[in-house]
Amino acid sequence: MPVENSRNAPKLPKPRQIGESFLIFLTALLLFNLAIIPSLGTRYPEVAYSDFIDQVEAGKVDRAIIGSDRIQYVLKSDNPSESPRVFTTTPIALDLDLPRILRENQVKFAAPPPDNTGWITTLLSWIVPPLVFFGIWGWLISRSQAGGPAALTVGKSKARIYSEGSTGVKFDDVAGVDEAKVELQEIVEFLKNPNKYIRIGAKIPKGVLLVGPPGTGKTLLAKAIAGEAGVPFFSISGSEFIELFVGVGAARVRDLFEQAKQQAPCIVFIDELDALGKSRGGNSPFMGGNDEREQTLNQLLTEMDGFDANTGVIILAATNRPDVLDPALRRPGRFDRQVVVDRPDKNGREAILKVHVKNVKLADDVDLAKIAARTPGFAGADLANLVNEAALLAARQNRTAVTMADFNEAIERVVAGLEKKSRVLNETEKKTVAYHEVGHAIVASLMPGAGKVEKISVVPRGVGALGYTVQMPEEDRFLMMEDEIRGRIATLLAGRAAEELIFRRISTGASDDIQKATDLAERFVTLYGMSDDLGPVAFEKIQQSQFLDGFSNPRRPVSPKTAEEIDREVQEIVESAHQMALLILRTNQNLLEETAQLLLHKEVLEGSELQEQLKLAIAPAELTQYLHAGKLLESVAHLQVDSLHHTLHH
Repeated sequence: MPVENSRNAPKLPKPRQIGESFLIFLTALLLFNLAIIPSLGTRYPEVAYSDFIDQVEAGKVDRAIIGSDRIQYVLKSDNPSESPRVFTTTPIALDLDLPRILRENQVKFAAPPPDNTGWITTLLSWIVPPLVFFGIWGWLISRSQAGGPAALTVGKSKARIYSEGSTGVKFDDVAGVDEAKVELQEIVEFLKNPNKYIRIGAKIPKGVLLVGPPGTGKTLLAKAIAGEAGVPFFSISGSEFIELFVGVGAARVRDLFEQAKQQAPCIVFIDELDALGKSRGGNSPFMGGNDEREQTLNQLLTEMDGFDANTGVIILAATNRPDVLDPALRRPGRFDRQVVVDRPDKNGREAILKVHVKNVKLADDVDLAKIAARTPGFAGADLANLVNEAALLAARQNRTAVTMADFNEAIERVVAGLEKKSRVLNETEKKTVAYHEVGHAIVASLMPGAGKVEKISVVPRGVGALGYTVQMPEEDRFLMMEDEIRGRIATLLAGRAAEELIFRRISTGASDDIQKATDLAERFVTLYGMSDDLGPVAFEKIQQSQFLDGFSNPRRPVSPKTAEEIDREVQEIVESAHQMALLILRTNQNLLEETAQLLLHKEVLEGSELQEQLKLAIAPAELTQYLHAGKLLESVAHLQVDSLHHTLHH
């Protein structure tokens, strides 16, 4: 194997070291020529030419050496043992009377002897500057070959290279993605024992695309594959190929694959592939024309499956937006296999927590299974952050171990935000928030699939939460039934309903709840097709990635009449849920008053104390009708709600 041969090969001097040594030598030679050599000669005091003439006429000069641009002379001395005093002067112009003046004053003079070192100086002045220039040029080239930050590295790959097995990650360090690990184990087997597959005629996939939400461990899995297989690992981000200069990205792709071929068998990991591999042309709504990016993508397509085979080079890539990738990139022969790395379930979250708490001192009361149950939807990165937050809280309290209370507080920090002790509510606001949150809790306790209400609080948290209600599902859910959606909408509107029932006026505190309820009701009609009047028709286009949140689903082009029907249906769903929330709270008004007063006194209700209160909630007979039909019986709705609405609006 090429990797093994490289171990036994003799170590040669690195090009970078040779270039640097050569540059140092040339710099020293130039300094020697310009500074050292001139300083080797003896320097004599300089006098003015007029003073020299005066000294000659005064009979003080013994002898002189007259050069073309300098005169060196010796003064007479009365003491023969004294060292001769030598001076130099520079004539202003060629003085034709100087020989006559020297003869008249009996001064011996002569021309300077020939300079035997002048040819060395002349030769160095012609040779040294070009040598310095070529030395700097060679140094730049050697730095670029060695991957240094030189001007010529613009077309070089910026991939970080890990030698065999030096990523520091094994499959044991990755938890919660067992299915993905099984899929990727085959890559490791091929890299360790390729003959097993070649003998039967099987070909290992050229490329494996890891897709999944952010933070689920795609990059960690890629490192684990290289660590298990013990092969070189090239890691680079898709955005590092793209530069301002046209052609640079394609050059970096070529250089990356050239390096990979020399290290084969190896793994090349491209993170955030969507930055490089978006669909070409103007067909995709996510992109515009960019010739540089398209050239880079074309070069990647050619390198992965062109005329030249990349034997032993396996491409791993990760993205959370597979829907925007170019079809030519996703086809078999390039990325033959797609491995979904999704958010872990409860057992997966518990396994991930066990990995992250290895170096954390835990108290005896810590129950990782319970923490895993309280963190639905958390990815691996979220759980790692949760463990670190709990450890920081324990250290802040000067504890020697992390307790379960630290984990509970850390979960609330991650979900609801930091506790705002500086945000002091006045009595009216605090009372409104208390009834609002208790309204959520009572209605949620009677709704199917709503999850267990674990905590209610009137302590402000995060950016805008003046209070909060914590609900934890009993198990991971992947589908929602029709009655559960109706129950969730009613729960969201229960805070507003409690304010209406108790204070006969409403506040702005329910704005976020109303927004979420309206969005859920709209999806109920336009995306899930659960409306009885409009039927199982999708009026929305799903254009966002299934792994990303935050994108709105644009409606399909519909007629004004259909749009009006959709709006009417959404309004009826929301209003019916609002009426049901009012009906439930009116039925349990005494419980609402009692629990709200208890919450105002303690500020936080949780555990068995909260459960004892919620057990007293009574479900009205009309609740079953609402959950199955979606609408209250008009007679009941009018009897229970009309008088209240009359009071509110008049």
